[in-house]
Amino acid sequence: MDAEDPMRRLGAAVHQGDLVAILAELPAVQVMGGLQLGGDGLLLALDEDAPGAVETARSWVAALHERAWEGDAELAQQLEAWFGTRPPHGLKPLPVDLDELSIILEGDPLYGGGKIDLRTGEVWPQFAFDDGIAFDDEEDEDGVDDEERWLTVWCEGSRSGYRDMEIFADTFTNAGRRDRLEIALQGRGAFRRFKDVLARWPAEFTRWHAFSDERRRGRARAWLADAGYRVVPRGDRSAP
Repeated sequence: MDAEDPMRRLGAAVHQGDLVAILAELPAVQVMGGLQLGGDGLLLALDEDAPGAVETARSWVAALHERAWEGDAELAQQLEAWFGTRPPHGLKPLPVDLDELSIILEGDPLYGGGKIDLRTGEVWPQFAFDDGIAFDDEEDEDGVDDEERWLTVWCEGSRSGYRDMEIFADTFTNAGRRDRLEIALQGRGAFRRFKDVLARWPAEFTRWHAFSDERRRGRARAWLADAGYRVVPRGDRSAP
């Protein structure tokens, strides 16, 4: 995506913990539908009691409930816990990178998923365990099956990602473009063909990346909630 894209700027601001930049980018990101990514920024802003964060978060909750994609209810509930409109949901806080988790969840099943380090929130692909990269010492390697230390992530494949392409194609009002995308989705190699067709229209290609990333983050958040955890900013395990 272009460096001038608000979603990309917000992602960088969240990573850096830049509260001023986070709050500045949220209006544009909300228009683009980046409620999941923006929600992570809001959680950070709420944790730091940033001016205007509460008011923005209230509007965010309303937008999440209206859209109701997978993972939106979980994020809305986490934000609502700050306002006292809902009690804390009992999920354990964990500083997980949802983008990294979504790669493991929706990658190639041949690579076998991975694990989350419950001490740090780090996401490790299975090959890191096969090669010993994820271990600090022999004691760690012996404890790879320790459920108090590691949360196993099974790869769920690309079915949801394919459905995202179908849904995105349906958003086109230009019948010609929509038809080209629907044709690209037929048969093997659909993911590559779909992106090749979209690459002809740079603005739509950027919109697709924002759409796809948003839905993947939501699914990762929902998966994590089902496992008993909620996302918190790095280093924070005390938020509501």
